[in-house]
Amino acid sequence: MIADLIRKNRSCRRFDEKYAVALHTLKELVELARLSASGANLQPLRYVLCCDRASNAEIFSCLGWAGYLKDWLGPAPGEQPAAYIIMLADMDVSQDAGCDHGIAAQSILLGARDKELAGCMIGSVNRKKLKNILDIPDRFQIMLVLAIGKPVETAVIETVGSDGSVYYWRDADGVHHVPKRKLEDIVIAQYGPQH
Repeated sequence: MIADLIRKNRSCRRFDEKYAVALHTLKELVELARLSASGANLQPLRYVLCCDRASNAEIFSCLGWAGYLKDWLGPAPGEQPAAYIIMLADMDVSQDAGCDHGIAAQSILLGARDKELAGCMIGSVNRKKLKNILDIPDRFQIMLVLAIGKPVETAVIETVGSDGSVYYWRDADGVHHVPKRKLEDIVIAQYGPQH
């Protein structure tokens, strides 16, 4: 059920690096993105897929992890992603990808959870360095990097506390806590029958 997938689909930042993710699995995930909605049906997104250890290490060097966890530099060796999907916008197709990359990324991550994998949408990317490493032509803009792998962390949803903080945090057992606002705090108007 979609609600269960969404509840399980938390940003995962620690993976079982020994668990391999095959190229065909990454292609299956991108197929979900391909079938997803696209503004004006322009379909400007393109993808670079990687599940090669040496290339993964180079990609990893371009990424910023978990901005709210100030004392954490990212996954340690052995807990790094087994694969990456680099999402690009083809500027020859459209100068504005709109929200296509968000829709596509959510489709990919829900598909990953359905396969008992997990992922993290990463926007903190050294784009110039990554373009050089992967020899990405200038007409492509890096939108997001999706880290994919077998999760080794537990994430739980909390209700935003009275202080209003949305900062995620880890407890002493390494459980990742993600505060979410209450439904009544985000629905600002309602029209129609209440049943």
